[in-house]
Formats: sequence, structure tokens, C-alpha cells
Amino acid sequence: MSKSASIFSALICTLIWGTTFIAQDTGMKVIGPYIFNGVRFFVGFLTLIPFYFLLEKKNTYKEVSKNHKKFFYLSILIGLFLFFGTLFQQVALLYTDVANAAFFTIFYVPMVPIIVFFLFKKNIHWSVWPSVILCVMGGYLLTNFHDATVRLGDTLVVLGAIFWSLHIIFVGKIIKEFNAPILIGLIQTIIVSFCSIILAIAFEDIIIKNILEQKIQILYAGILSGGIAFVLQIYAQKNISPAPAAIIFSLEGVFATIAAWIILSQILNINNILGCVFILAGVLFSQLLPEMKLSKNK
Repeated sequence: MSKSASIFSALICTLIWGTTFIAQDTGMKVIGPYIFNGVRFFVGFLTLIPFYFLLEKKNTYKEVSKNHKKFFYLSILIGLFLFFGTLFQQVALLYTDVANAAFFTIFYVPMVPIIVFFLFKKNIHWSVWPSVILCVMGGYLLTNFHDATVRLGDTLVVLGAIFWSLHIIFVGKIIKEFNAPILIGLIQTIIVSFCSIILAIAFEDIIIKNILEQKIQILYAGILSGGIAFVLQIYAQKNISPAPAAIIFSLEGVFATIAAWIILSQILNINNILGCVFILAGVLFSQLLPEMKLSKNK
């Protein structure tokens, strides 16, 4: 896969994530966050099965046999990171509003390069830091957070952002070694689904009628986000390192704002527009400046 194809995959993935925020928020009218995530990711798991048999099964043994213990260790690890990221984000929506949740979620953008630096001692291209600042400023303007009150639920979102950061970092690690994105997607979705359903059995009332009431939101969040988008993320990170990938993924806020404008008829103010511009500038900075340096060196 070329670098441009990876960037395109990242953009489609981010577009899906942005529009899924609405489904995540409205999908909990009559069901709890654990059962929502459990069913959503099981739908995602089922979505990926035919793609695996059609596109990837014949190469699975070759890829996994490189180091099967390491493959399954990393797959389970990113599955758990994804579980905790989605868990904290989904539960937080019960205790805070979408504006706060969207703003604090974007904290994974600065967290990724910081964790990469301290965990793996890897140098980060200087263009990442101004890009991170632009993205966080953009997130602040985009969510109208300056009009919001910090709530206890915001702590859950920040905890979720830590796990989103670790998920992005370790997805980058596994896909560089094992070219099996759909299998990785299958493993992580079934882990999230299984862990979420265990929590649902323990802490929530599981009523089939209520689940069916939210079928549109669950199917959208499951098929497109839980299944397809997270595999596109894995494809994208084959040629994009974690820090620039996190900056591209911050476009989720831009797409969420546009979706709310189109679907929910929410009004865009000047701060929202400036927020979009800042995030777009951050993404362009992170992608174009390293390429310009490479061109000069040739």
C-alpha cells in the first residue's frame, strides 16, 4: 500500500468515526453503554468475517507464523486498549456532554508523541509539535468548550484518551511486522465485544426490545465504525507513523461538526469554522513538512 493510499484510508476512517459520534450519543436512550459497545463490536466482528475469507485468509499462516506468540500478544493488547478507550468514552457520555467529550478525547494527539518518545526512545519530527498545538487549539474552538463546565465525566474521557493513544501506538507496531489487518481487526472487535458484554451482564439490564429500538445506531456504529473504520485505521498505519496518524485522526472532530450541521441542523459559528481550519492546518503541517525535507535531501 502506498503512502497516499494510507492517508486516504486514514481520512475515510476518520470520516466514519466523526459521524459515529452522533450514533454513540443517541444510541443510549434506552440501553446502557456496556451493552451498546458489546453489541456494536459484535456486529463489527460479523461484518469483517466475509472480508477476511475473501481477502486475507490465504496469507494468514505466512504472516502469523513469523512469530505467532508476538502476533497474538500484540493483537490481544490492542484489543484491550480499544476496549478501555471505547469503554471510558461511552460511559463518559452519560456524565458529560458531547462538547466536553470531543475536546478531551483529542488529548490523545499530544499523548501519542510523548508516549512514543518515553516508551520507545524514538525521535519525533519537529513538525509534529506545532501540528499538535494547532489540533488542540482547533479542538478547543470546534467544541465550544470555553462555554462548558468541567465535569467528573471528563476524567473518564481523559483516561480513555490514554488508551486511544496506546491503541494507535501499538497498531502501528503490529502492522509494521504482520500484514494481517483484517485478522487483527477481528481479534480486537471480539475482545471489545466479549469484555463489554461481561460488564453488561454484571451491571445492566439486557432487554432485547430496547436493543432493537436502537438498531439503526448500533448497525451504523457497528458495521462502519466498529468493523470497517478500525480496519482502515490498521491499513493506514502501515505507512504512517503513530504521531502523524494521531494528527490525521483529529479530523474526527471536524467531520463530527460537519455531520452535526448537516444531520442535526446545528449552526456553525465563527469559532467552529476556525477550529476546522486549525485542525486542517495541523494535519497539513504534519504531512507536508517532512515530505518537503525529504525532497530537499534528494
